[in-house]
Amino acid sequence: MPTRRIPRAAHQASAPSVAPPGPADTEPGGDRDSSGRTLRRGLQLLDAVLASDREGLRVVDLCRIAQLERATVHRLLATLLDTGHVAQRGRFRYVAGPRLAAMALHDATPNMAARLRPVLEQVSAACGDAAFAIVREGAASRCIARHVGTHPIQILVIQVGTLQPLGVGAAGLALLSALPDEQMKAAIAANAPNLARYGGMTPERMALLVQATRQRGWSVIGNHATDGVLAVGMAVRNAAGEPSAAISVASTLERMPRERQQLIARLMRDALAALLPDGL
Repeated sequence: MPTRRIPRAAHQASAPSVAPPGPADTEPGGDRDSSGRTLRRGLQLLDAVLASDREGLRVVDLCRIAQLERATVHRLLATLLDTGHVAQRGRFRYVAGPRLAAMALHDATPNMAARLRPVLEQVSAACGDAAFAIVREGAASRCIARHVGTHPIQILVIQVGTLQPLGVGAAGLALLSALPDEQMKAAIAANAPNLARYGGMTPERMALLVQATRQRGWSVIGNHATDGVLAVGMAVRNAAGEPSAAISVASTLERMPRERQQLIARLMRDALAALLPDGL
């Protein structure tokens, strides 16, 4: 049977054509697409913010450093704000956001837990109840240490590693209250959809608890994270005076009258002063 031959012209037409190499294929580091340019520009802004001082940078500063138009900088900042890599300080300045702070905190957490454990031990030994230490992770708090007391009934409301909205527990409320207003309000807004699960908490009630905590100097909260439980908390500051962690003591409502709340707050303050006089 004769073999069928494909006409030469048809064979050539079916072969894929190859375009000559363009600048993106031949120039090292050339932008291959707009996504690559956007990512590079966003990282450039992020580098500038990280290199700035604690006051942060204005949009005009970022435009000058990155050599970008104002509209482009605003668009990139909107994404960085949304992802938590950048945060606003006041109305016009931008600083490193909670996502970056959480990444740095992850490396420092083991050391912070080790330094806070003696504080928890001293407080727990003095009052007999369980003591806890937490750190902030964005709009959440994570328990990093716990010490069980000697009283027959121990209220172990959270375990090491437990993550919950910042402010629903006493330590988290103390840390939330110690934050600057912008960060405090942003955390409450971020947690608003989930607060009702914690004893019917609302953003409005959380704001009132923050105000009371700031006036008192330490936090107290009951029947929210756990029914029938009341806890007292206190923020822990680092050497620069910034709130970086918090501690708390939890017990049953019956075991926590006002006088004992005040006693526990004094015990926590004394332990921090004695064991961490220069901050965490």
